[in-house]
Amino acid sequence: MSQTRRSILSKIAAASAATALAPWSALAQSGYPSRPVRVVVPYAAGGGTDFFARLVFAAMGDQLGQQFVIENRPGAGTNLGAEAAARAEPDGYTLLLGDTATFSTNRTLYKKLNFDPYKDFSPISLSGRFALVLLVNTNKLKVGSVQELIAEAKKEPGRINYGTPGLGSPFHLATELLSQAAGIKLTHVPYRGAAPAVQDLVAGQVDMMFIDFATARSQLSGPIKAIAVASPGAFAGLPGVPPVAADVTGFEAWAWQGIVAPAGTPPEIIAKLNETYRRVIGNAEIREKLMGAGIDVLQSSPAEMAAYMQEEGTKWERVIRTAGITLE
Repeated sequence: MSQTRRSILSKIAAASAATALAPWSALAQSGYPSRPVRVVVPYAAGGGTDFFARLVFAAMGDQLGQQFVIENRPGAGTNLGAEAAARAEPDGYTLLLGDTATFSTNRTLYKKLNFDPYKDFSPISLSGRFALVLLVNTNKLKVGSVQELIAEAKKEPGRINYGTPGLGSPFHLATELLSQAAGIKLTHVPYRGAAPAVQDLVAGQVDMMFIDFATARSQLSGPIKAIAVASPGAFAGLPGVPPVAADVTGFEAWAWQGIVAPAGTPPEIIAKLNETYRRVIGNAEIREKLMGAGIDVLQSSPAEMAAYMQEEGTKWERVIRTAGITLE
């Protein structure tokens, strides 16, 4: 793991973040915001990203004395919402809570993208990540570890299948990364969303899948077993479940998200939003609610987020092009 990745993804204690901030009186000197702020969430209401947005931005609004209005703009793998945010005035009154797809993978997945994630946004802060868990249906696939999975896959390439919430999703790409790193062939079965994919895993229609921890932990009964996590080390939420990296050196995959504004937004506004966000997630009650929803809270400087976007983009571009994945 690079020093950049270690510095960004090592979770910073919110308490230390709060004490590191400038006194609030210094932030109050600016007149921004003087009216409500629109926050584009490129997913439908009700999911993890939407939950994060409504909790955190409501608290940021309380700090800054203006309402942060959530606007759900789902569609095209987050591209519809991202494009709307990229085309907005760079005045601090439109923000975007995007994710891995928005900032790192869609630029390679889609033949045509009407925005450039590197040029059209000003990063504010990384905000959270979701641990990915490798589940297997042991009635269908009798393996108890990644090592056993690899050995089984090599016996008959393509026999083992895996479900995902969709083509190009972080869960699909994590499995492609595993396939490429381990030198195995697995058969992809894409679904329209996580719910039907998990349903077919439980029913034995598919053998295995990567899914986020919040979803995975509610499925761990009967034949469904977590054999590994995609984080580089042990994951506190699943004690005793080893990382994929224990058997596949260097393996790491997350679904992550971050906050940006349109490119050209004044630096002083970016700084104020970053500091306000850090202050909000320093609140123990808010942090506990986010962690309870399976969100590993992150914070970063704008420069760190920009560097991470570039690093993730390069990493997943290799995986996508090697697998030949394209989306219209």
